Amino acid sequence: MQPGPKNLITDIPGLRVGNARDDALKSGTTVLVADAPFTASVNVMGGAPGTRETDLLAPDKSVAQVDALCLSGGSAFGLDACSGVVDGLRAQGRGFQVGTAKIPLVPGAIIFDLLNGGEKDWADNPYRALGRAAFDAADTDFALGSEGAGTGAMTAMTKGGLGSTSLVLPDGKTVGALVAANPMGSATTPGDRHFWAAPFEIDGEFGGLGPDPASGLGRDLQSRKIAAMLEANPAHANTTIAIVATDAALTKAQCQRMATAAHDGIARACLPAHSPGDGDLVFAASTGDRTLADPERSLTLIGHAAALCLARAIARAIYLARPEPGDLLPTWSTLNA
Repeated sequence: MQPGPKNLITDIPGLRVGNARDDALKSGTTVLVADAPFTASVNVMGGAPGTRETDLLAPDKSVAQVDALCLSGGSAFGLDACSGVVDGLRAQGRGFQVGTAKIPLVPGAIIFDLLNGGEKDWADNPYRALGRAAFDAADTDFALGSEGAGTGAMTAMTKGGLGSTSLVLPDGKTVGALVAANPMGSATTPGDRHFWAAPFEIDGEFGGLGPDPASGLGRDLQSRKIAAMLEANPAHANTTIAIVATDAALTKAQCQRMATAAHDGIARACLPAHSPGDGDLVFAASTGDRTLADPERSLTLIGHAAALCLARAIARAIYLARPEPGDLLPTWSTLNA
């Protein structure tokens, strides 16, 4: 398996990603959209999720396909970004047909970035406009790091961010990941130089420093994030939300299995992961362009590739984060200059 040409989730034909950010707000939104409706499901393993339309993605629910997926900052306010994406889809005449009506279906999830130092005293919720702007910007090329839903993200020790990677399987199918990394845990080992995800890195995509040579790691859960927000009760100020996708033809139940397997990527890249204060969630999407010759064996490899992509995408998000005025935490690049 090797990364696709862009090493982005948009190496999957037909997928596009759009970002929008507000630097004063220190927050933003990211949208995944396709040329046509796509099959999707979800798995939630964090204890504090914030979501919209995720019940629809259960395998027993009637609608199998959606029009877009939305990741956003803003906690509960950020769920309104989905409405902006719905507006954009409706303007294009897209949506689930019910009689003479068309209803765009846009499940979404949010990270908590309300205590990151940005201006949060808005009169009107800004996230609907950010969702529409991200939808309008959707393309096969998009920026990573302090962009979109990752604009105001923070890990335990450094700024978080938006990350993406891909892998092309031996049979030509492609798997990709897109993540807004804002975990309670750290993405780096003690000393802030090495990434927990280092064993899975390809071609120096997040610095090429290799694994931490120290042993006995993981016993110290120091957190600059908690210290920075201590007076504001940060117990639920976390979350890693992601999308993994493939061009393999998966059912909704198979997408859910892919999402479940992909959570291993969060556990490999963040320490700890899936805590009571995290809202860790993974959407899975299938464009359905390539049939599965051996469904059980193929799905195993697809899930494995999704976990590898997600671990790498998380580290890449932190590696590419940019310093901005008013940041509460340093970036990885600043600490390792």
